[in-house]
Amino acid sequence: MKKIICLLLIIGITACAYQDDTKTTKNYTTEQLPDAEQRLQKLGIELPEVTPPVANYVNAVRTGNLLFLAGKGPRKADGSYITGKVGVDLTLKEANEAARLTAINQLAVLKAELGDLNKVKRIVKVFGMVNAAPEFGNQPEVINGFSDLMVDVFGERGKHARAAVGMGSLPRNIAVEIEMIVEVDN
Repeated sequence: MKKIICLLLIIGITACAYQDDTKTTKNYTTEQLPDAEQRLQKLGIELPEVTPPVANYVNAVRTGNLLFLAGKGPRKADGSYITGKVGVDLTLKEANEAARLTAINQLAVLKAELGDLNKVKRIVKVFGMVNAAPEFGNQPEVINGFSDLMVDVFGERGKHARAAVGMGSLPRNIAVEIEMIVEVDN
């Protein structure tokens, strides 16, 4: 009996995973899609050059119509990073700006991989990590800097599932690190 119940649960979970998401997203025809490249220009955002990874990994891996982007941090135009522990060295506002800068860096990776940001069908999932003091509890407000820019650039296609968690430390003491999964045109 336990095996049957487990099997039914697995079937139910699988069915939920493959449900059509048209109830939660607006369906656009190609002509109606917000132009991500134009939105970037209107926002006054110039994408930086994508830097190669510093270890044995790649910036993005594509499987089918999903693109998995490695974690990126808030790298400034001069190559330095916004560093420090949120709640100690950085304010919530500064950390939110670091997350927004991280979004710009991830958009640069997307552009380098796809050649055109309009090939993005949907930002699917964002995993945001905040280098935070133990008592800091506003990780979602920090990662909003990333999420808000995705919606500013992609409109409804930029809305995504998300996790925003605190970390005891991040590589090289960066303030935030964010990875994402993106659905793209075939």
